[in-house]
Amino acid sequence: MSDFDFVVASNRDRVMMLEGGFCETPEKTVKEAILMAKDANKKIIGLIEELVEVVGKTKVPVPVATETEELKAKIVKDYKKEMESAFAKKAEKEFGGDEVVALAKTIAEEYGKEYTQKAIEEALDALFKKQARDNILTKGKRVDGRKIDEVRPLSADVGILPRTHGSAVFARGQTQVLTVATLGTPSLEQLIESPMGEEAKRYIHHYSMPPYSVGETGRVGTPSRREVGHGALAERALLSVIPPEEEFPYTIRLVSEVMSSNGSTSMASTCASTLSLMDAGVPIKEPVAGISIGLMTDKKKFVLLTDIMGIEDFAGDMDFKVAGTKNGVTAIQLDMKVDGITDEIIEGTFQLAKDARVKILAKMLSVIPASRKTLSQYAPKVQVVKIPVEKIGEVIGPGGKMIRNIIAQTGATVDVEDDGSVMISGVDQLAVQKAVDWVTGLTRDVTVNEEFEGEVKRILPFGAFVEILPGKEGMVHVSQMSTGYVNSPDEVVKLGQKVHVRVMEIDDQHRINLSMLFGEDAKKAPVRERREGGDRPRRPFNRGPRRF
Repeated sequence: MSDFDFVVASNRDRVMMLEGGFCETPEKTVKEAILMAKDANKKIIGLIEELVEVVGKTKVPVPVATETEELKAKIVKDYKKEMESAFAKKAEKEFGGDEVVALAKTIAEEYGKEYTQKAIEEALDALFKKQARDNILTKGKRVDGRKIDEVRPLSADVGILPRTHGSAVFARGQTQVLTVATLGTPSLEQLIESPMGEEAKRYIHHYSMPPYSVGETGRVGTPSRREVGHGALAERALLSVIPPEEEFPYTIRLVSEVMSSNGSTSMASTCASTLSLMDAGVPIKEPVAGISIGLMTDKKKFVLLTDIMGIEDFAGDMDFKVAGTKNGVTAIQLDMKVDGITDEIIEGTFQLAKDARVKILAKMLSVIPASRKTLSQYAPKVQVVKIPVEKIGEVIGPGGKMIRNIIAQTGATVDVEDDGSVMISGVDQLAVQKAVDWVTGLTRDVTVNEEFEGEVKRILPFGAFVEILPGKEGMVHVSQMSTGYVNSPDEVVKLGQKVHVRVMEIDDQHRINLSMLFGEDAKKAPVRERREGGDRPRRPFNRGPRRF
């Protein structure tokens, strides 16, 4: 089985797209994988070029919108000061821009019917992006004044929602994400029908970016394509650190809600999800953090930007998201607007992402150094009991009578799998433990001469039934209650009485016969003179098998 699943799209020299999930893979290994993929892609590109020579057609040239260029030049000439003031206000918030809209309206009134307000707004937006690019490429000056490798101020908090199983808020600059963790029983896993057949997911991540996160109003409905994609990326980033079902038998659901957005909410969701899992007490292998690296290039030079803001994403050429632990990478996603990136850019991106990840992890661990040792009091308690497959019938009972009785008596939920795994869950730990003891007792093999403290459950004319293990009873015949003659079991035991017994024999029908006599007293046990079906001479126990 491979340690990672990686897709690389490239031309002969440059990488166009990267998408992958990893198991804390070192950056060096990932870079080597990219180079290998590029070599393999060159063979496919050669085949495509051969096909083009045979059946290819001339590409249609894309016309340049000269009218737009004229409008931008006119605005710069007539409204330079107003434009700079509006741009400064817009830079303060990713989706801010009321001042730009107001300026566009003023310009539209001035220019009359020559240009529409929409065309003017588009021109102003293009001018703003060009200004941001020029400042970074020529002066190394970012929109918010940061250094090119500087992460915005970080803050985090856990356990902010006391009724949930786990919760956390992570903020990086104006980007803020709340993640809630919910733990469920194994039976709540998501079943998926795929072309390969039915499969199940026990770790699920959902991502939501409501309109208010960008200062807007709007309809909240089904997840958008963007939300599905971001949720899948955050889910993949944490998949390799989720404990296996054998170690942590829970279904895990994370819901990340973007409270405020200004760049790379998917990576903020990864950080918030890690903190939420740790707050919930999920024993993840390693904390995971993520960061987005941007790019500004003019074909001659390039500048890599750590922790890009929204405007740097819109105006820039690349959004390279890298998530991982202190040991290596867990997820990668690359979006770009140029015709590929070089090996040098990829190497620089990995280094910047690793440096930023280390800083973010340090901040996260200062809030919660490790996963909590205990689960929330509101989380279900789950235990898995492995029983022999041939013992499944004993747990279920005739027509499901036994398993229904366990559920009714304990209040726990009991699910039996075909492989002998018995999932026992409930909010009350005592109820879960009682059900575990019951199932264990039902399926445990007792041995001759083993001793128990049991409880008298039933009294019949010929003896008493004693529960030696939860759900498992044996019978003490009157002849094994005393060294003297016992006329009726009521003379020796009462219902509910605790008695010390030993296993005398297990007959061929797996029925357990008990004795209350030990040592020398066991040798003095009288011979049975009658059986429960009526008065009839009986042989001693040591003279052969008996039947009831």
